[in-house]
Amino acid sequence: RFLESDTWPLDSNPVENAIRPFVVGRKGWLFADTVGGANASANLYSLIETAKANGIEPYRYLVALFKRLPLAQTADDYEALLPWNIALPAA
Repeated sequence: RFLESDTWPLDSNPVENAIRPFVVGRKGWLFADTVGGANASANLYSLIETAKANGIEPYRYLVALFKRLPLAQTADDYEALLPWNIALPAA
């Protein structure tokens, strides 16, 4: 089908590169001592990868997120903290 349309790439390198951090992290997760620790690792990993997928430097995002998270009270407050909504301070 890709020969009929020039909108589809001939290789899968972008996809393979996108999942590489997950595959590398997977081996580290084997050493989580508790279910809570594994959940915390998965949540943090999800935040970092979502920030990267939205073109945001993960460290800057996490700093801004953790400063504002204690102040969030409503669903709208939490939605404003999502990587595609948050306003990051100038670098």
